[in-house]
Amino acid sequence: MHVPDHVMDPGTSIATAVVAGAALTHAVRRARAEATREQVAMTAVASGFVFAAQMVNYPVAAGTSGHLLGAALAAALVGPWLGALAVAAVLVVQAVLFADGGITALGVNALLMAGVGTLVGWSVQRLVARFAARVPDVGRVALSAAGGAVVSVPAAALAFVGLYAVGGTADVGIGAVTAAMLGVHAAIGLGEALVTGAVVAAVAAIAPGLVALDARPHARTAVRRGALALGVASVVTAGGLSALAVGTPDGLEWAAQRVGFEATAGPALVGAPLADYGTLTGVPVGAAGLAGVVAVAGLVALGLRRASSAPA
Repeated sequence: MHVPDHVMDPGTSIATAVVAGAALTHAVRRARAEATREQVAMTAVASGFVFAAQMVNYPVAAGTSGHLLGAALAAALVGPWLGALAVAAVLVVQAVLFADGGITALGVNALLMAGVGTLVGWSVQRLVARFAARVPDVGRVALSAAGGAVVSVPAAALAFVGLYAVGGTADVGIGAVTAAMLGVHAAIGLGEALVTGAVVAAVAAIAPGLVALDARPHARTAVRRGALALGVASVVTAGGLSALAVGTPDGLEWAAQRVGFEATAGPALVGAPLADYGTLTGVPVGAAGLAGVVAVAGLVALGLRRASSAPA
């Protein structure tokens, strides 16, 4: 759900940038007060995995595809504040290095995915965990993570509809936009739930008590095991599985074509070194993906270390 430039008018783009910036500033403050060195490490590797997983588009229906949003996954692994920062870092790297998502639309994308996706995903996860208190530990964590994920995707899609109603640049019926966006993203949410539940269950089994949704105390070695598992998964996904991604339009692109606002989308960032994940610059997709994983994880680690060392 990477919104390109010019789909929203300048006023909406600026307003969402201000709101997203304020929300992420609050997340930085909360992270600075709460984050430990272990959580910084986990957030870095979790952000790398979210980037890698977003490269793998899977078929949803004839002519369209979906990919991981990752907001609920990040929240389940490291909590809502660090999760929002992880997703925001992914969006920045994608826009600047890969021309995926607009530069002027960064505020829109951050608000939809790092903001709405993370907040809704985490809130639903906590609610499900409360009702599933008698489910065994790993099962409860997986069920909660999946529950938040399945709701987070259509919630972000509905937020897009709201923004488009205010500042969309094409003269199209908002009812048609709503039907197209919610229909396809409800289906994508099912895939989101499967991936999120499986990944969180695997990490919870390998490193009990490590993920944010898991209330059990964790051993000192849990961070090493969890980070290693996510790191290996990131390398395998970005370096190998990304080559299997289908080429059909994703949910937002499909909805834009169906409703008729695709013509308003601006061109991708000119000169992005890994545009279209390397295919426009002659870089193998796997190599581009691995570079992206390193860039995102490094950005998160550096940013959180600086934030934690800054005066309150």
